[in-house]
Amino acid sequence: MGALPACCVLASVFVSLPTVPGDVPIVAARGGFSGLFPDSSSSAYAFAYIAGSPDTVSWCDVRLTKDGVGICLPEIIMDNCTYITYAFPDGKSSYVVNGVPTTGWFSVDYTMKDLSQVFLKQEVLSRTDKFDGNFHILSVEDVETQVKPPSFWLNIQHDMFYKQHNLSMTNYLISLSKRVIIDYVSSPEVTFLRGIAPRFRKSKTELVFRFLGQDIIEPSTNQTYGSLLKNLTFVKTFASGILVPKEYIWPVTSDLYLQPHTSLVSDAHKAELKVFASGFANDVVLSYNYSYDPLAEFFHFVDNGDFSVDGVLTDFPVTASEAIGCFSHANKNTSVNAKPVVVSHNGASGVYPGCTDLAYQQAVADGADIIDCPVQVTQDGVLICMSSINLMDDTTVTKSPFNIRSSSIPEIQKGLGIYTFNLTWDEIQKNLKPAMSDPELKYVLMRNPRFTNAGNFMTLSDFLAFGKRNKALAGVLISIEHASFLAEKLNYSITDAVMSALNQTDQEVLIQSSSSAVLMKMKQKTKCKLVYKVDESIGDADNSSITDIKHFADIVAVQKQSIYPQSLAFITGETELVKKLQSARLSVHVYLLRNEFVSQAWDFFSDPVVEINNFVKGAGVDGIITDNPGTAVAYKKNTCAKLSDEDAPGYMRPVQVGGLLQLIDPQAQPPALAPMQVLDVSDVIEPPLPPASLMPLNSTVVQNAVAPTTQPSAGQRCSAVSSFLVSVLMLIGYLMFV
Repeated sequence: MGALPACCVLASVFVSLPTVPGDVPIVAARGGFSGLFPDSSSSAYAFAYIAGSPDTVSWCDVRLTKDGVGICLPEIIMDNCTYITYAFPDGKSSYVVNGVPTTGWFSVDYTMKDLSQVFLKQEVLSRTDKFDGNFHILSVEDVETQVKPPSFWLNIQHDMFYKQHNLSMTNYLISLSKRVIIDYVSSPEVTFLRGIAPRFRKSKTELVFRFLGQDIIEPSTNQTYGSLLKNLTFVKTFASGILVPKEYIWPVTSDLYLQPHTSLVSDAHKAELKVFASGFANDVVLSYNYSYDPLAEFFHFVDNGDFSVDGVLTDFPVTASEAIGCFSHANKNTSVNAKPVVVSHNGASGVYPGCTDLAYQQAVADGADIIDCPVQVTQDGVLICMSSINLMDDTTVTKSPFNIRSSSIPEIQKGLGIYTFNLTWDEIQKNLKPAMSDPELKYVLMRNPRFTNAGNFMTLSDFLAFGKRNKALAGVLISIEHASFLAEKLNYSITDAVMSALNQTDQEVLIQSSSSAVLMKMKQKTKCKLVYKVDESIGDADNSSITDIKHFADIVAVQKQSIYPQSLAFITGETELVKKLQSARLSVHVYLLRNEFVSQAWDFFSDPVVEINNFVKGAGVDGIITDNPGTAVAYKKNTCAKLSDEDAPGYMRPVQVGGLLQLIDPQAQPPALAPMQVLDVSDVIEPPLPPASLMPLNSTVVQNAVAPTTQPSAGQRCSAVSSFLVSVLMLIGYLMFV
């Protein structure tokens, strides 16, 4: 069978939802793809169809010029969304708009000819400015003729303001409707909609009453929108639907947690009114219940089991299209695609403090294939799961009596630290609390603040027992770092300690390290799968280094930048690293994926699912290492995953690598990247680990343990040869490559 058109694919994978007519909810793109390009620009409108669904509805906020031309601009004041202040520096005016004194540049002061020299810019400062100054203001008819949207939505506000300037929105709209097919007209003004309702009653144009904030007064009735919400039968007399802020349906608390949903959707449907929800954007702080996953937010509106809205208004139409076209009605019983393998990073550390019982429980509940334990050692020799050897990174140690134990250890990190080996396990348990990781705190993006110190620390023994109890897991991963330092400075063998602990589990165990010496030792003494973590960005790996890696690893974990290099968050290309490693029969895992939108390249549209899809479908990685395993597992359940790129809808195809970069003006291009490092033998091969002990550590680095080395028990899970023989073999192996 030939490739289906994307619209047909959407219909074929979609399951009916409880909308008013039982149709697929519509996706309206506010000003086009305004999450990336300047709102209402030609590229914003066009890109909504390139990246999204062909059924996307183009939304235009209509403003009138001095000569009565309708233009598309997101705000009545032009200052923030255009460069009009440069074209007309003396054009500032002050008017009363719906009773509010307002100062700025207004379209009513300029003719369309005047505005033809004004360029658009991104109105949201947190978004890229690389496309600013490239697009002219469009008239409504320009959008129709240039973009040819299959469905067009005009939002008309401030009718009373335009009347004060001898301009009639009603006359403009009626005249326009004779030349342009208009599918939806919305307005927050009752009088305006009631006035045009008779003229559109026999047409296919749907009239939609737009609700603003509940405490805002509707100008023509002098009632608040909150009070009008209680009289939906009145609204039905002049509109066929309502457009409401999403908080009308799912209210949030002052600290951004979801409250129970209201009955608005069911009430409106009973009144035979369609319900459209507005305010969707991927690059804002969502309710913490969503863990920065915009797809999860859409599920609450179109796939919650109780109701579905009839449409959404969004700055990022690709995400809404994904939710409706490929993810609707996926649940715990939905079959999961085998790829990619989902590996947690410190458990579900995007939801709870990392490496706590709560983080691991959430990772299992989310459906992670493999959960991980970055193993550290305490002063009394207890192996624990902790994301960092420095307790200052992920605990409350700086607020404890032990804050005086800080020291500087250049071999581990720059600056001061309070390390796991400075405290006993008892001291950690009784005096410290976990601390949430907030990797994007500089952007004021916090994770689940109500649970910032929640959960309990876990020992490696506890972790292995937890993994053994959860049969759904494919395995567990133990990450070992700083082994050479611990052996040389503290005379402690963390590798021997880990191997001893493996006695208690018969589960699949993966050992991960950025040290080839660690993996070489584990290769000789265990049957565990081994993961080599490349802890720096590389653009390639020479053949000899790959051959060396194959001697001690089954999987290679590489950074995102090593696959899709970026400059100023724009993808510049794709390396051949994944294909090269896989051709050597090494699996490839990519790290570190997070849901926070600032962690993703602009090319991925602030959407973690688009990012995952590109690493899986585009680059072909075998595994994903993520703070948010729930998002990655949800991706594996999408109904479009098994479709070929030709048959898949556009919004589920990998993005064109470097495509956005080509759209940037040459004068505004990000700086060229310096040549990326090529991994060679010298980067991979290390001397064997120094011989060390299993005895408990001393209290400080300078008082190194002097106890004789003890051998692990002969009954450990993967033991094969003596430590002495392993050391000899590793030394011979090392000498062969120096």
